[in-house]
Amino acid sequence: MCGIVGLFLKDQALEPRLGAMLADMLVTMSDRGPDSAGIAVYGSAEPGLKVTLQSTAPETDFDALKAALTAEGHPCDFTRKDTHAIFSFETPCLDRLRELLAGGFPSLTLMSQGEAIEIFKEVGLPRDVVARFGIGEMAGTHGVGHTRLATESAVTTNGAHPFSTGADQCLVHNGSLSNHNNLRRTLARDGITFETENDSEVAAAYLTHKMQAGANLGAALEAGLDDLDGFYTFVVGTKDGFGVLRDPIACKPAVLAETEQYVAFGSEYRAFVGLPGIDTARIWEPEPATVYFWER
Repeated sequence: MCGIVGLFLKDQALEPRLGAMLADMLVTMSDRGPDSAGIAVYGSAEPGLKVTLQSTAPETDFDALKAALTAEGHPCDFTRKDTHAIFSFETPCLDRLRELLAGGFPSLTLMSQGEAIEIFKEVGLPRDVVARFGIGEMAGTHGVGHTRLATESAVTTNGAHPFSTGADQCLVHNGSLSNHNNLRRTLARDGITFETENDSEVAAAYLTHKMQAGANLGAALEAGLDDLDGFYTFVVGTKDGFGVLRDPIACKPAVLAETEQYVAFGSEYRAFVGLPGIDTARIWEPEPATVYFWER
């Protein structure tokens, strides 16, 4: 099952409402996946580095990490949101941050990094997850969300979607890949590391790897039609927009809606019912093996 939503705003006047609209869409999809949920929100890009971290010991981890980084000459600040925190750095220090997480902070997990993206995900129903992080109060330009029914890996926070494997990139997935273990081994030989056993993380890493080799998102998605076996609907977020791709058989449900104010994606039409102007939107089912992408 699993439920996916996505919202890309064309109208800047709607940006203060992005979180509220996206949260409502995701909650509507709750019965497609009750075990965990997550949302990626893209705000205005800012200079420097923004990192979202999740902790199983948030009362102590975030302050301790800030102290360690500051002592090494990497001044930073953070805003805590429940089990997550958004760290801001004036100058990039991602390599050192990863070393610290691996060596001294085993209860911390890097959720996302870049200039615009923030990812929040936890075990639980969408209504509880969005309430914990105050998603409904967040502003932004676009975002994607996912509610999960686990089929190939454990119900954990790390196994929830979205998966982020590159700067300002994320992926959510409905379906199942049949060749992800072989692809995982191939990517590992090229230096790609993985946090979970989830096949969707492999798909995200595959796209990141292609783009690091010089492909744009559209070309990376097109290449996936040859290299990714199974059935899937992907919604992929980038700093400037989001893309949609279904496998050639396209057995997983998917609907797109577009107005002068926004583009919306949902696993089912009912995800759109609370959106403004949906009664006049162009609504269609995305074609199999066809890349759709919107950017600002």
